[in-house]
Amino acid sequence: MSASDPNDYPIELPFPDISQYKNGNTGVDFYTSFDSGVAGPHVLINALIHGNEVCGVIALEHLFNSGVRPQKGKLTLGFSNVAAYQAFDPKEPMASRFLDEDMNRVWDVKTLEGERTSREIERAREMRSLIDTVDLLFDVHSMQHKAAPVIVAGPLDKSVAMSKQLGTPDIIVADTGHAAGLRLRDYGGFGDPNSSKTAVLIECGQHWEAAAAPVAIDSVYRWLLLHDMITLEVAEPNLQPLPAGQRVVRVEAPVTVETDRFEFAQPFTGLETLAKGALIGRDGDKEIRAPHDGCVLIMPSRRLTPGATAVRLGRWAD
Repeated sequence: MSASDPNDYPIELPFPDISQYKNGNTGVDFYTSFDSGVAGPHVLINALIHGNEVCGVIALEHLFNSGVRPQKGKLTLGFSNVAAYQAFDPKEPMASRFLDEDMNRVWDVKTLEGERTSREIERAREMRSLIDTVDLLFDVHSMQHKAAPVIVAGPLDKSVAMSKQLGTPDIIVADTGHAAGLRLRDYGGFGDPNSSKTAVLIECGQHWEAAAAPVAIDSVYRWLLLHDMITLEVAEPNLQPLPAGQRVVRVEAPVTVETDRFEFAQPFTGLETLAKGALIGRDGDKEIRAPHDGCVLIMPSRRLTPGATAVRLGRWAD
């Protein structure tokens, strides 16, 4: 394995037992709501769309253990792909990203209402009625490689604007999604520019690095503070310093794997900026090169199966 293989990274974070959260009060296992009784939005902080992304679990457990309650609206905390999480094996840490298929590629109506099935689709169908009631979604993720935390805001101006209001981390990725399917962040009103619903996805760092946990904790408290769900007094002990500013990188094209022979030219980890014509990789006999100067590589993957996104190509908006 190369030094950039995710399996090479040491597992520095604990994987908490979340069985105590199974019997929530929403009708959906592992989802718990706290209703203030005061008018306000329904805010969901979500973890474990991918079963090996433990920083979100740690952040939600911090909220549970701290007894955080919303001062307005409704707050829901929940864990999605619990079965994959419970299958985590430190000897094969990437294997529990999902059981049958990526749960963050099944959130289109055709799939949810169709005949195709998998354990991830069935879980998404269980969650759907609850998700439909959510106004503001904060989806906590982590990355394969050690790279700076990023907000993956999506293509809509409303999500980019909310990411700027959040104020952290310093890099906002405005992306167009994946050919393989729709993410939770883009489901329903979240992906509708005319809806008041908004969703933001944060990537807190490498899956198991110690630094990812405080980033996740900081971000969930800032999300609640942004929406007046909690006071600064409640949030402040858990906050990290804000970055000096934020930059937006806009994804212009995904590179979708076409063959079973895709290879990167270098062990890219993300946010590398390439000159026009620089070799990114080879997909069988086809060369993949940077289409323009200042081409930014976004979250290169090591899951290089046909139909998957190998990397996204963008440029700094500023």
